[in-house]
Amino acid sequence: MSNLQINTTQNVNLDYKIVGIGERIVAFLIDGFILYMFVLLVNLIGDAISYVYEDTWTQRGSVAPISLPAMFYSLLMHSLFNGRTVGKMLMKMRVVRVDGAPVHWSNLLVRWMLRLVDIWIFLGSIGILSILFSDKRQRTGDAAAGTVVISTKKKVKVSHTILEEVEDKYEPTFTNVTLLTDKDVRLIKETYHIAKQSSDFKTLKALREKVETILETNSQLYDKQFLDTVLKDYNYYTQKM
Repeated sequence: MSNLQINTTQNVNLDYKIVGIGERIVAFLIDGFILYMFVLLVNLIGDAISYVYEDTWTQRGSVAPISLPAMFYSLLMHSLFNGRTVGKMLMKMRVVRVDGAPVHWSNLLVRWMLRLVDIWIFLGSIGILSILFSDKRQRTGDAAAGTVVISTKKKVKVSHTILEEVEDKYEPTFTNVTLLTDKDVRLIKETYHIAKQSSDFKTLKALREKVETILETNSQLYDKQFLDTVLKDYNYYTQKM
């Protein structure tokens, strides 16, 4: 089993499973079935057009634009759905850059162009062999584009790190939380969750007082609300930096 290690901006190491060849083939077949159904639809449209126009070139010219999405299916889907096609969505996998960052359109373009070598010219043999003999399970297109395919089935739980779920529209309360360090926040979070689970209100109060001393605040929030807000604010500001 291959894993991709990602180091976040907050120095938290995350491990993602790199998808093997079996799952990638299944995803490819799912996408192939979708394309097959699309081709059948295009043929039906072509038959309908033939009843309207008798000229062969006119028929072909009318059908050609409709067929274009099939040619660019992989490129379009990966671009629109952040490194996923329908097959990858169903198989819970995603294309990312080797450093774990989201793929850029240039990465996807390189991958798509090299499908010609990996899949079509040699009937998939090049792609299969390159995946089998690559440490990171990369086909030639992945190696050239600097991408890998990771599984999203077992995500690292945010509760295991100093990270907190923060909504895009979140508005922070304490602007000076950046006075805290990653080590401070990790200790605060661990103590906070242990105390909350055991209903240790004395520890929650002591922790809250300690944090308020560091931040020089005098909030009217309850202990749980205060500590939860501090954790989210810290993540908000550090993720934006």
